[in-house]
Amino acid sequence: MVLQKIFRAVIMGPPGSGKGTVSARITKTFGLNHISSGDILRASINAKTEFGLLMKACIDQGQLVPDDVMSRLILSDLRAMDHSSWLLDGFPRTVSQAEALDGAFTVDSVINLDVPFQTIKQRLTSRWTHLPSGRVYNIDFNPPKVPGFDDVTGEPLVQRDDDTPDTVTRRLKSYETQTEPVLEFYRSKGMLETFSGTETNKIWPHVEASLHKKFSSFNQRVA
Repeated sequence: MVLQKIFRAVIMGPPGSGKGTVSARITKTFGLNHISSGDILRASINAKTEFGLLMKACIDQGQLVPDDVMSRLILSDLRAMDHSSWLLDGFPRTVSQAEALDGAFTVDSVINLDVPFQTIKQRLTSRWTHLPSGRVYNIDFNPPKVPGFDDVTGEPLVQRDDDTPDTVTRRLKSYETQTEPVLEFYRSKGMLETFSGTETNKIWPHVEASLHKKFSSFNQRVA
């Protein structure tokens, strides 16, 4: 009898590393459910669940959501899809959260996108947005026809606060400080697979090949 093994993975990478694009390709190619901690958090707050109210209180007071609360929320959602294969994005962000996940589930792969901060800064600070429509331009590879103005309406484009050089630098430093211990946690367990590069389209084939190899090695077994 051939059994289908449940496959569970975590994807990590700084903001602007192409994590969203790679995640979408992984879920499409390998049929994993993409689980975003941000989506779970927003849904819980909007639904005014016990966790959601706790988190909203923290966020409203400018505080970080405590690790144990965040872990309980995410693990509760993951348990609800106990027999599913998934790709977890945005969690864990601390060693405490990684330990909580490790205690509840077997993670088969931790994918780390290693993109130079200089590349990310260039990528993010080149983004300009037409706020009413949400259309995003990038002056390097998707520029507007007229610099500074939306192609459709001709209205001015703005740079979001998150995309200004100072903010991007702060976000990247914060990510590095917070995440390096988590990467080390998985590295010490021999689970971390790091993919380095400056272009998502060149990183992706290596991610895909690695996952194909993992799937073929244990995805099907004879009971």
